[in-house]
Amino acid sequence: MRTQVAIVGGGPVGLGLAIELGQRDIATVVIEKSESVHRIPKGQNLTQRTMEHFRSWRVEDEVRAARLMPPGYPAVGVNAYGDLVSRWAHPWFRRSQVGQYYFAANERLPQYLTEQVLRDRVESLAAVTTLYGSQATSIAQDPDVAWVTTDQGRIEARYVVGCDGSHSIVRRQAGIGEERSPHDKRMVLLVFRSRELHQLLEDRFGPASFFNVLDPALDGYWRFLGRVDVGESWFFHAPVAADVDETSIDSARLLYDTVGARFRLEVDYTGFWDLRIAIADAYQRGRVFIAGDAAHSHPPYGGYGINTGLEDARNLGWKLAAVIQGWGGEALLDSYTEERRPVFVSTAQDFIEAFIANDRAFIAEYHPEEDEGAFTEAWDQRRAGTHGVSDFEPHYEGSPIVWGPAGSRSGAVGSHTFQARAGHHLPPPGPSPGRDLFEVLGPGLTLITSGRRASVAAEFTSAARSLGIPFTVVGDRSDGEMADYEATMILVRPDHYISWAGASPPTGPAGLVAGAVAR
Repeated sequence: MRTQVAIVGGGPVGLGLAIELGQRDIATVVIEKSESVHRIPKGQNLTQRTMEHFRSWRVEDEVRAARLMPPGYPAVGVNAYGDLVSRWAHPWFRRSQVGQYYFAANERLPQYLTEQVLRDRVESLAAVTTLYGSQATSIAQDPDVAWVTTDQGRIEARYVVGCDGSHSIVRRQAGIGEERSPHDKRMVLLVFRSRELHQLLEDRFGPASFFNVLDPALDGYWRFLGRVDVGESWFFHAPVAADVDETSIDSARLLYDTVGARFRLEVDYTGFWDLRIAIADAYQRGRVFIAGDAAHSHPPYGGYGINTGLEDARNLGWKLAAVIQGWGGEALLDSYTEERRPVFVSTAQDFIEAFIANDRAFIAEYHPEEDEGAFTEAWDQRRAGTHGVSDFEPHYEGSPIVWGPAGSRSGAVGSHTFQARAGHHLPPPGPSPGRDLFEVLGPGLTLITSGRRASVAAEFTSAARSLGIPFTVVGDRSDGEMADYEATMILVRPDHYISWAGASPPTGPAGLVAGAVAR
């Protein structure tokens, strides 16, 4: 079998990449060992940015319709010290804080439901072939082509992408190494049902979707509990001893200790996983790429996992399509690692590991039984923090294909604003009449400006046309709207990140459109 892109792994990241490519008419084959979706509730939190992807992939309505939570049920958490019925508990991680800066609201549903929606969308795309129940056994490449050998035959492709998880065969056989942080915790995952727990926590906290408990005996690691639906179903993660298995774990006792109360429950699933933070040395080796957990893995602290992987898919997908279709330069593919790897390094260091380190320092310094006043004051200060919502703002300021500030670096620490900034996500404009801006952004580069800049827009269009670059001009925006963006012109990439924003092109229109696609 021959194709343009072969994707090993048909989880959410592989399926998202297939949709991005398939919508661009790129012949794609997805190789997935599982015939059906595994019904384990993980990857629950879908950010506003992820819902923008789903809007672009034309599945936003289907994802929202598949939810188990009632519409509008808040994606807010609770952070507690000791146990959930202790006196020290406060709201945590309110995603609604940043909702105004995105074109879609966040959502919450189990990964298996999201994955089924994506499978259905993939099946509607003529350019995509799915091989469910097929196991990839090896990959190989030369300067001109790459191959995936499966238990059903060999697939020849221009590019291969490994979306096959943290133990990726694609990563290993491509010779891509990885760095690991020194965490050695064995974790348990319990899936269980309890109506009594629902009532207990709703009576105490009101509507809340997930609950984290900081146990001073766990050296900064959390126990965390989350709703699968509202009323009965739950998932739970916690550190356990290295020798604990299904036969020796006391699931009920672990849950009672976490909540601080007894309640009736029925356990439906018990599994174990290793808490690890790992990142690949590079996200590309020749014609082979990796994305999602194959490129980076971490514990589910803060809900970054599935969202980070889907951003990989969006970033890589348009670049592969641009190169295959001839309007992107080969160096455009290098920017995938150059943009996405620094973002995960920052996500791991500045958020996930910072959470663990900060909690470890807190429990080492403050003890309610020794100095309750000092403990309470410090705990209340934690409550006032943003907890990784407002300052988690991935950007590509240091990318070679954007015109960011001199000397800047790409990363995950930033700020949310309506200002249009090179290397940052395009925010929605303020309220204004006319078309929905999201719906009129083009499949290639898009120039946003007002009618006053029509002559310059014509220069951009001419330059793009001469290079064969798909180009859209949205030139009917109001002067007030552009003033909100603090720019008179904004050049937007296919993934809705900003290549350049300003009043006067620093290299001329031709240089900007060529540079944005590495031509």
